[in-house]
This record gives sequence, structure tokens and C-alpha cells, in this order.
Amino acid sequence: MGDMNTVDTTRASKGALLADLERSRQRTRALITSLPEDRLDVPYHPGVNPPLWEMGHSAFFYEVFVFGLLDGTPSFDPSMDDLWDSFHIQHRDRWNRQLFPGREQTLAYFDTIYDRVAERIHARPLDDQALYLNRYAVFHQNMHIESMTWCRQTVGYPASPDSTFERPAPGSPIPGDAEIPAGRWLIGMPDGSPRYASEDFAFDNEKPRFEVDLAAFAIARQPVSNGEFLAFVEDGGYRRPELWSFGGRKWLETEVDMALVHASAEPMPRTPSHPLYWRWHDRAWQERVFDRWQPLNPDAPAVHLTYWEAEAYCEWAGRRLPTEFEWEVAALANRPGEPFRRFPWGNEPPTPQLADLDARSMAQNPVFDYPESDSPFGCRQMIGGVWEWTSDQFLPYDGFKVDMYPFMSTLQFGDHKVTRGGSCATSSCLIRGTYRQAYLPLRNDAYTGFRTCAR
Repeated sequence: MGDMNTVDTTRASKGALLADLERSRQRTRALITSLPEDRLDVPYHPGVNPPLWEMGHSAFFYEVFVFGLLDGTPSFDPSMDDLWDSFHIQHRDRWNRQLFPGREQTLAYFDTIYDRVAERIHARPLDDQALYLNRYAVFHQNMHIESMTWCRQTVGYPASPDSTFERPAPGSPIPGDAEIPAGRWLIGMPDGSPRYASEDFAFDNEKPRFEVDLAAFAIARQPVSNGEFLAFVEDGGYRRPELWSFGGRKWLETEVDMALVHASAEPMPRTPSHPLYWRWHDRAWQERVFDRWQPLNPDAPAVHLTYWEAEAYCEWAGRRLPTEFEWEVAALANRPGEPFRRFPWGNEPPTPQLADLDARSMAQNPVFDYPESDSPFGCRQMIGGVWEWTSDQFLPYDGFKVDMYPFMSTLQFGDHKVTRGGSCATSSCLIRGTYRQAYLPLRNDAYTGFRTCAR
């Protein structure tokens, strides 16, 4: 009976892994094949990569961390190794089309590697190490699916082929705060778990799990909406330096070229006076969503905000940002000695009724939608929608150990801020409540928003 259970478990693991692999391949391919040839050469921007480079880099990751570590297999084309490797090629050099193959060659390379990965999963034993490395590579690919999605927003291309802009789970407003009692809580994922490749899979920055004592606090049940942030804008929030920290004031005084935002052929240097993708037009506020300007939806989450904007809003509102531990407690409510919860609603994976993920609705639904997603304390949309800024620097937990990809976390420690919860562009296979994402405080091209705490 034990052997039969092992066979069934292995078969289920292979099936789930192959399904994630296929879904990731199709989504990546669609992001490339849906663009005409002249749009593969995206304008240079420090927050994005050329789509073809992202595709080749994703395939190369499978070569290094599946075939290289498990089989010692030489790479498909050794002459391309340094070019697909993000550590070896400078960011701006990725725009040099003479260095890289075109669309058909890159697709052929990507499909060849994908087919080899799928064949290996079918034909070989799937022990824990193989499952872990394959999942790691799939999840890495999905990180690039997210960045390929925000690239389209950055450069003003049409929405991702995954985007339906449907409203699958309407809800009703739940204003006010959730009261979180003082207590001892569990944070993070376990290190050295026998289930490290399956239900306890985590990246190095989420480990090792530990206990923390927190004082009581009150946190908003909903993320900050466009309507709430608009009140800050219209009250002169960007013209009141007393609301901004030293770093925030420096950002506020720095000109940024807005040409990409407004599809201008000429430079448009501006200092910030409202969120990046807003404009005042025909006596109304509008927001650019991919390649179209639309009326600002007051109930949707405020998005594409820097840490500095979130911080200044809190100062204006007499509130504060949560710490990342407060955020995780409000989302998961995990206590020592009790069953561990990976999502606000439990341990079932996200569905379209639970969270705005997989580039479907693109943070266009109200902050009070997805009522089935509520955490044990009644906080809504803590998974999906917008990455939520916390007040913490991105630093390792005590006992941190680098995992098999040494650059997953270490390059961001110290000067980045922690965001939590995933965004509308995050893949549902990737996210969980312990996941930590690091962004520089001036980033506003990714899908970042926030919720507030009482002081």
C-alpha cells in the first residue's frame, strides 16, 4: 500500500508540474507572438527588458538549473550563455538586437528547451530534488511573465492576451480597520522541511520560519482606492513638502521623462504631481491602462505608486504603513502550535473568485471585491490586485541561507523595500502569504499599491 501511495503521489506531482509548465509556456509564447515585429524592439526603460530577451533568459534558466544541476548536460548553444545570463550581460546591452536571434529562432530555442524539460519529467523519476528544481525554474519563468506584463503597461502596448477585465467576484465595501490583538505569531516558511519541494516550497528570503511578539494594531480592511488617493492629490499632497520624508522630497523634486507615458516622440521632463499613469484631461481625471486612457475608477486600488507616495499619503491621512510582520499576521494569522495557513482563506490555491491574479482583471475591480478572500481578521484582497508596500527594508531573516540561485534575494538586501501579497500581474502558481517581493522605493512601473494602519 505504501508503494502504491508513492506511485500515486509521484503521478500527481508530475501532472501538476507538467500543467504549470505548459501553462507557463503558453502564456510566455502568447506575450511574444501577440506583438507585431516592430513592437518587439521596446523603447529603453530601466524597469523593463526586451520581450525576446526575457523569453530566452527563461529558457536558459531551465538549462542551468534543471539540466545542468540534475544531469550535467552541456548548454544548447554555449555561445549564447553569457547573453541569456542576467548576471553577465549589462541591462542596456539587452537592447542590442545584433547580439540576439530574432523571434523565430528564439521561439525555436524556447520550445526546444520546453520540450526537453517536459520529456525529462515524463521519462525520469521525480524525486524531491528534481521536483524542487523544476518548480523553481517554472516559478522563475512566471516572474518574467509578470515583468513582461508590466512592460506592456510601461511602453503603452495593448493588454496581455490573458487580460479579460472581467469582474468575477463582486463585493460590498468594508471600510474601517481590522483589530489585531497582541500576541505571538509565526512568520515565514520552514527551513529544512521534508516537504520542501511540495507544499513547503519557498524562496530563501522567506526562511527560516520564526516566532515574533507583536503589540496590538489596527489595519485597513481594504487597500487604498483611487478615490481615497485622489483626495490626497486634490488636497495638494504633492505640493506640501512637510508630508514627505527626506527621500520622498528628493524623489518629488527629481524630473522624470514622461514621454513613454504620453506616447510623445519628444522628451517630456516633469516633476511628479500625481500618480504616474494619471492625467487631468477634459476636466476629468483619467488613468492609462496599457494603450488606452479611461476615466479614473474611484473604487479600484491605487496602483503604480512609489513607496514615497504611499508614505506621504499616510502622513496626510494620519496613518502609517504596516510593517511586513504586521502585514503577514493580518493576512494569515498563523500562531505557534496551530495549523499553518498559506493564504488568507486557508490552503486552497487561488482561483479567479479569490484573487485578481494571472493578468486577468489588471487591478480594475473595486478594492472591496473578492469577499471570499477575506483573512481571519476580515482583511480583503491581501493576495492579488496590487503589491502592498510595507515600512520595512528588504533584509534577510535571522538564519538566512542562500538557496540554489544565489541572486534570488541577495542583490536586493539593504536598499529595497518589502512589498507583500502579489499583484494582478502575478501568477497564481507563484504567490503565497509569506512571499516577499523587493522593490526600490522609487519604483512605480510595477503594480504597487498599499493599505494603511492606525497610528
